[in-house]
Amino acid sequence: MTTPSSILVKGRDDALVAQATSHLLEVLVGARDPATCVEELGGGGIDDLDLARLVDALTTPPFLVDRRVVVVRDAGRLSSADADRLAPLLAEPVPGVTAVFVAGGGTVPPGLQKTISAVGEVVDASVGTSVRDRTAFVAAHVKQSSVRLDAAGVERLTAQVGEDLARVDGVLATLAAAYGEGASVTADELEPFLGATGAVPEWDLTDAIALGDAARALDVLHRLIGPGGRAAPAVVFTLQRHYLRLLRLDGAGVRTKEDAASVLSIGPYPAGKLLTSCSSLGSERIRQAVEWIARADADVKGQSALETLTVLEILVARLARQHRGAGRGAR
Repeated sequence: MTTPSSILVKGRDDALVAQATSHLLEVLVGARDPATCVEELGGGGIDDLDLARLVDALTTPPFLVDRRVVVVRDAGRLSSADADRLAPLLAEPVPGVTAVFVAGGGTVPPGLQKTISAVGEVVDASVGTSVRDRTAFVAAHVKQSSVRLDAAGVERLTAQVGEDLARVDGVLATLAAAYGEGASVTADELEPFLGATGAVPEWDLTDAIALGDAARALDVLHRLIGPGGRAAPAVVFTLQRHYLRLLRLDGAGVRTKEDAASVLSIGPYPAGKLLTSCSSLGSERIRQAVEWIARADADVKGQSALETLTVLEILVARLARQHRGAGRGAR
């Protein structure tokens, strides 16, 4: 399949446009290192979508890689005059360069849309407003995901997200983290992952994770960050502190809860729970968990297209599943 030299991603919902762009970039970049083949323009300050920089980016051939992807965020900030200037460059693209224009920041100039439609591809991320349209959207994303839902599950998920369809990919990613890729999830198994409210103490979250109970852990998470609850970075900090304590115990060689309490400067009871988790998980899993948490910390601070709640749900589900696997002796 030939890759278009220019692509426009548009739609009525900014979140769906962002998700569609993210999926598109995954396909375009493939196994390549994004740092060497992707150049991003726009989406920031008022001076970061300079036409001269854009022209330079579109006319620079790939170097040491076979493809360059130029991503133009907030393409609606381009003027009709800019579109006229870009038209010949898009009509005769530099080999190996793909331009991805992302709608936003205003109305994309009609001339630019017409040019891209003629020489490239237009991706419309919009979804109809009827229940049938939304159900079809959810079913299509389920089909593309690494988990399977039956008809009842698709119907339940559609009803839960309503018009907020940007949540669908996050729910599916959370299910994959909790149940494993390729898992078939029933409507009943889906239910705990759809959200809850209420306040609980933070140690309820780490206790549920340590039990390997993903459904319970997610319920606690939703209660923690409900109305008037903790912010996402605060939840990540709680998990980070917990797992860094496990990391300290892993390297200390302690055997009793009293020794653990001395190392961590906390009470014997919580130290004993940490020591049990440390012994169950082992060094490799603890280090993997610390890496997941570090990535989630960056993502909730803006380095991911996913909503912060989704980032937390995926993290918590992964951590709980890791404990469950450790309890079964899985590697």
